[in-house]
Amino acid sequence: MSSFSLAVRDSSTMLRRNLLHARRYPSLTLNLLLTPIMLLLLFVYIFGDTMSVGLGGGGPDRARYIAYIVPGLLLMTIGSTVVGTAVSVSNDMTEGIIARFRTMAIHRGSVIIGHVIGSVLQAIVSVVLVGAVGVAIGFRSTGATALEWLAAFGLLVLFALALTWIAVGMGLVSPNAEAASNNAMPLILLPLLSSAFVPLDAMPGWFQPIAAYQPFTPAIETLRGLLLGTEIGHNGWLAVGWCLGLAVLGYAWSTSKFNQDPR
Repeated sequence: MSSFSLAVRDSSTMLRRNLLHARRYPSLTLNLLLTPIMLLLLFVYIFGDTMSVGLGGGGPDRARYIAYIVPGLLLMTIGSTVVGTAVSVSNDMTEGIIARFRTMAIHRGSVIIGHVIGSVLQAIVSVVLVGAVGVAIGFRSTGATALEWLAAFGLLVLFALALTWIAVGMGLVSPNAEAASNNAMPLILLPLLSSAFVPLDAMPGWFQPIAAYQPFTPAIETLRGLLLGTEIGHNGWLAVGWCLGLAVLGYAWSTSKFNQDPR
């Protein structure tokens, strides 16, 4: 068997292992999924009328705010979901299973590849669930073409892949599951400091550059433009650049830490 075939076979085995773990122990995934859903319902039904006034276009309009907030919550869902990846990787590293895998005749990188693919699949499923909640409460994609829907899906997958590699690195450097969860917390907090909930021009002037050029804002504005037909501008290139940069950084970081001697 060639090295490539071996890598594919072992990575598939590790992927099945991680999906089985997610199915048998769904509490962590469900808890992380509830965060964006609760925020969606909270901001729409409690703050929606007030927040929509800040979007311009007249008086309170909850439907307009639903359209504005859902793209940001979809990307926040990815950030929440991959926190579970950091915890899962940390558990594997600290509970001895990785040491056992190192003694077996399996492809060395298949362990983290299985985590990455499994995490991306879980993130996309979570996005679909949150999107379904958004549709149920009134979100509608206005005027998006099939090509724009395909581009939106590609952006979500690329963003999930980038954050997953970062989460894997966080899990590898964490001494336990609790530390991994804490280290990955910025992946949940960064969307709160982006244009997910309010436009950039509603923020203090000194804070606008911080919010504008962090990873989530360009991705949110790009996804919002694809789904709602609003202006994307340079955000599309920034979003793709952030995704590729984070993916390469996360991959290099994760593989470097994983190839070190086990702790």
